[in-house]
Amino acid sequence: MVNVGIVGCGFVGSELIAQLHATRSNAKRLKVVAIADIDNMNLSDTDYTPLHLTNWQSNLASSGVKPDLDVLVKYMSSSPEHAVIVDCTASQAIANMYPTWLNAGLSIVTPNKKAFSGPLPLFKEIHKLSANYSGNGRTPLTYHESTVGAGLPVLSTLIDFVKTGDEIITIEGIFSGTLSYLFNNYSTAAEGPSKGTFSEIVKVAKDLGYTEPDPRDDLNGMDVARKVTICGRLAGLDLDLSTLAVENIVPESLRTVASADEFMAQLPNFDDHFAKLNEEAKSEGKVLRYVGVVDPKGNSGVKLMK
Repeated sequence: MVNVGIVGCGFVGSELIAQLHATRSNAKRLKVVAIADIDNMNLSDTDYTPLHLTNWQSNLASSGVKPDLDVLVKYMSSSPEHAVIVDCTASQAIANMYPTWLNAGLSIVTPNKKAFSGPLPLFKEIHKLSANYSGNGRTPLTYHESTVGAGLPVLSTLIDFVKTGDEIITIEGIFSGTLSYLFNNYSTAAEGPSKGTFSEIVKVAKDLGYTEPDPRDDLNGMDVARKVTICGRLAGLDLDLSTLAVENIVPESLRTVASADEFMAQLPNFDDHFAKLNEEAKSEGKVLRYVGVVDPKGNSGVKLMK
């Protein structure tokens, strides 16, 4: 049996709990025994009886226990069976706790990119303490496959390449589903006009929930930069966000406007700028794509490319 503690109950955490509940007959070895969000915490008993997931939200809200991750970690590390914490947050502060969790014998599963793209010493400490990277012992383990490629086996394949001695020449790709949607619709090789102006397509993507609440958080390239950093580090490069070349395609005068609504209201003023870039690409028989590159020769970065 594996005892599972879940930290963060937003969209990702809630969906994870729903899936664990829906597949409980096939996942009997996984017992959710702890759930914590920003307001409350619900721990099981000393026998680590699985929590009831049918009404987990109301049970969590009525627990009356304020979240204390030190208490949660102590509870999970006292488990007589292997224990895993699933961090479903995007918090750097929580990512900074990973070495403590690993030192307590707890395995980690997470979509949180901060631990693996943030400070390089933190990344190296996590890998040193994780048996699946260091080769020291059987546990604890750290898995973060969903930090790049939405859970497709991108990172595990890359790790296998490195472990088996393959030379990584370059890694290049469109790492953002949001920016893929935007430019696939805006810049095509087909004849005729695009499916709308750039600002119109951004608005559609925002209305569909494809972008962050503030689309600048997609257009500034930092999400792609984090994924490039993760891939580069797993390929053996000491990449760092502070030195990685990142092209921010948010128009400079819109980077400091107060709100997402104000940004969206002013973005149409820059449709001509994006149209010019698109026409230049079309004249060369090319399209615009926002690409991340891992280059062991030193040219790693994130940029809008033809």
